[in-house]
Amino acid sequence: MQLGVIFPTVEIGPDPGAIRAYAQAAEALGYDDLMTYDHVLGVDPAWPDWRGPYTNAHAFHEPFVLFGYLAACTKRLQLTAGVLVLPQRQTALVAKQAAQVDLLSGGRLRLGVGVGWNAVEYAGLGQTFARRGRRIEGQIALLRALWTQPLVTGQVDEERIVKSGINPLPVQRPIPIWFGGAADPVLDRMARLGDGWLAPRLDQERATRA
Repeated sequence: MQLGVIFPTVEIGPDPGAIRAYAQAAEALGYDDLMTYDHVLGVDPAWPDWRGPYTNAHAFHEPFVLFGYLAACTKRLQLTAGVLVLPQRQTALVAKQAAQVDLLSGGRLRLGVGVGWNAVEYAGLGQTFARRGRRIEGQIALLRALWTQPLVTGQVDEERIVKSGINPLPVQRPIPIWFGGAADPVLDRMARLGDGWLAPRLDQERATRA
């Protein structure tokens, strides 16, 4: 059995020393995994009909930057994004960032992904909320190709890669991809495409179903 801790994303604050101390304490206590959440933009709770559990008052550390820092502060702790809202991000950039974290950590990255629930955030990042389910399936195939092949040709929506690749490649080829969520389409994707499943928090699941 492996045991993990959830990084106190919205509680820990901006002090790098506190972040380092938390991760090192978790590792010293024998925990195997540290998982963190992802949001790029926080929304004003006065937004009409806002039902999300998080707002602009909640601080979120960017997962890849955080994991790059923690890779140097820890020795064996697995680093899990739980979950990265993949469809609102550029696929090739995610492949590059994830590969770099995996390399710097010695193969300790687990990439949890999900479709998210925050339509305002999608708009701010230039992606279409309504097609996020279809988009993530194409992204998974392209990510795995980029992590295992020196040159890749593929396309997801308007993102077109022609005989190009990332360098350096990750230690894990491919990096494990786990799916977060509990709605039927998520479970179907996990069974077809995933390496594992991350159970959702109840507040996140309520927001997803809203």
